[in-house]
Amino acid sequence: MALSDADVQKQIKHMMAFIEQEANEKAEEIDAKAEEEFNIEKGRLVQQQRLKIMEYYEKKEKQVELQKKIQSSNMLNQARLKVLKVREDHVASVLEDARRRLGEVTKNPAEYKVVLEKLILQALFQTMEPTVILRCRQVDVGLVNEVLPAAVEEYKKQMMNQGVSVDVDTDNYLPADTCGGIELIALNGRIKVPNTLESRLELISQQLVPEIRNALFGRNVNRKFAD
Repeated sequence: MALSDADVQKQIKHMMAFIEQEANEKAEEIDAKAEEEFNIEKGRLVQQQRLKIMEYYEKKEKQVELQKKIQSSNMLNQARLKVLKVREDHVASVLEDARRRLGEVTKNPAEYKVVLEKLILQALFQTMEPTVILRCRQVDVGLVNEVLPAAVEEYKKQMMNQGVSVDVDTDNYLPADTCGGIELIALNGRIKVPNTLESRLELISQQLVPEIRNALFGRNVNRKFAD
């Protein structure tokens, strides 16, 4: 039985409505899936950026903490250096005071003559040369000439009569601000033996500085060796 135009139109409308409904449902399904995927991706990106921010600030905190430790260490080292500087200055002042007191020895000619003779004899044993030149302060020339024969005689005695010729240098003197003592020169200047009071003090101070530090500041518990 043939359909009338009205029936055909009705079926067409029905089919169109069905197709449109299917299309709307499919579109809604696609939108829902897209929204779900969008939310998932958005959550992933947000979490990723959150982790990056946390890592950034953790790194910054570590840098700040490290900087604080470095600054604290630098300040501690500077404080230690200042303490050491003050201590070394104090030790130096003690040695300088000892040097000033050395000059008092020369004020007593009798005592100073004994010291000069011993200094000359020590220097002769250090050089062990048959001919030497002796230098002293200009003010000490007289005292040196007085004690020199005895020192030479004692040297000869202890060296089994091996003599030594000592010429006092009257052209070149030790500096006037030297505390005292003598200097021997041999082999045209290739051998020089300083035996001034300052040189003796320096030699002794190298051995006594650790003891001076202990006496002034107490023993350093962190120091393994005394020298």
